[in-house]
Amino acid sequence: MRKTKSVLNTDSFDRRRYKEISQMSQKLKKLEKEGEKLLPSFPHLQGDIWASFYKMNPEIRNDVAKELETNKMLMEKIMSNETYQKHRDSTKLDDLTSAIACMSMADVAIKWIREMVKKDNNLHDMYLDKDIDKEVAKDFENKLKQVIQNEIETFNSHISMAVEEAKKTEQNLKDIVSGISPGSDKAELRKIPLRDKLALAEKLSGNQKIREIARWAGRMKDIARKNQKTKHNQSIERSGVGLGSMVERLLPSELAMYSHPATKLDFLRRFAEGQTMMYDPVGKESLGKGPIILCLDQSGSMEHLDTQAKGFALALMSIARKQKRDFALVLFDRRTIVYQFPKGKITPNDMVQLAKSFLGGGTYFEPPLKEAMEIIETHRFEKADVIFVTDGQATISDAFAESFDKTKQKKQYRMMSVLLGIHAEDTSLKKVSDEILHASDFVEAAEKTFTI
Repeated sequence: MRKTKSVLNTDSFDRRRYKEISQMSQKLKKLEKEGEKLLPSFPHLQGDIWASFYKMNPEIRNDVAKELETNKMLMEKIMSNETYQKHRDSTKLDDLTSAIACMSMADVAIKWIREMVKKDNNLHDMYLDKDIDKEVAKDFENKLKQVIQNEIETFNSHISMAVEEAKKTEQNLKDIVSGISPGSDKAELRKIPLRDKLALAEKLSGNQKIREIARWAGRMKDIARKNQKTKHNQSIERSGVGLGSMVERLLPSELAMYSHPATKLDFLRRFAEGQTMMYDPVGKESLGKGPIILCLDQSGSMEHLDTQAKGFALALMSIARKQKRDFALVLFDRRTIVYQFPKGKITPNDMVQLAKSFLGGGTYFEPPLKEAMEIIETHRFEKADVIFVTDGQATISDAFAESFDKTKQKKQYRMMSVLLGIHAEDTSLKKVSDEILHASDFVEAAEKTFTI
C-alpha cells in the first residue's frame, strides 16, 4: 500500500509546495480543520484539490488506500467537470490562482458534505455522537462514504459554482492591485509577496464590501487609463521633429516607408536603432511632482456611495503610482483619518483597513483642509493637487480661507472641489477652490478629474 495520502500522481515537490502555501494561508488552514471534523481524510483531499489545479497533468491513481476512497470519488467528479477543466488553463503552475481555486473548491465541498449529513437524519445523529464514541465515528465514516457515493452527481453543480467563485476572486484581486497601464495587473501582483496576496484573496472571497470596492476600483481605473491616454496623446507637439522609435509619434512619411516593400527593411533597421523621425512631445512628462491629496467626505449621507468612493480613491492612487507621486487620503466628517502612501504604493493590509474605514458623522470642511495644508507644508515637493469631494455643506471662515490662500500661493498647489449633487453657488468651497466641478456620482467625478 502506498505511503502517501494523495489520490493523485503528486510527487514530493507538489506535497511540499502545498504544505508551504497552506502554512501561509489562514483560510486554507481553517478549511482543513473544518473539513476534518466531517471527513478525517479531508486535509489530504484539500491538498489534492490544490494539486489538481497546479499540476500540468494531474491524474488519479489506481492504487488508493481504502480510507482514501471517498477522496478519490470526489476528485474524479471534480476533475471531470467541464467548468473545472476550462479554468485549469489559467491555474497550471500558478501558486496563487491554484490556491484561490483550492479555497473556493474546499469551501464548497465542506458545505456540500454538511448538506448530505443534514439530509440523512440517522447520519446526522451519528455525527453528533461520533466525537464521544469511537465505534459510532467509524460507522459514521462508512455511512458518509455510502451517502457521498449515492449523491455524487449532485456535487457537479457545486463544483461549477466553486470555479466561478474563484474566477470572481481572481478578477477582484487584479482590479484592486492593478495600475492604470494596460496589463499592469500581472506586474503589480508580482511585486506583492505570496503571503500578502493570499491574505488579500481571502479577504476578497469573504467580504462583500471589499469585493464591491474592487469592482469599482477596476471600473475607475479603466476611466483613468482612458483619460491619461488622451492626455498623453494631446501632449504631442506637431511642429517639433526628432529621432526615436516611438510608434505613436512616427511621421507619416516614415509610416509610408514601412508600408512599401522597397523601403521596409531600411525603415526597420533605422527603427531598431532609434533613428526614425518622429514628432517631439511638448515637453518630457514631469515625474516627482507634488503629492496628490484626496479629501473624501465620510459623513452619514455618503454611506450609500462608500464603495464607489473607495474605488475612486484606489484609482486615483494608481495615477499617483504611475506618476511617482506621493498620495495622501484624508477621510473626514467632523473628525479626520489620514493615510499616506509614498509613491502611491499601498499594502494589502492598508487596502483592507481602508475598506473597513467609515466615519458616518456630520460634515466639517476646515479639519480636512488643515490636514491637507500640513501635508503640503511638510512635503519636499511643491505643486500638489488637492481634490476635495463632498455631497454636503459646511462653513469656512474668512480667516481660514485667507490662511489657506496664502499657503496655496506659497506652495503653488491647486485645489479642485467635486460637488456631488450640490450647486456651486451654495457652497463655501468657492472661497478656497481653483476649480469646482459637479458630478452625480463617482463615475462622473472620475471622468472629470482623472486627467490630473
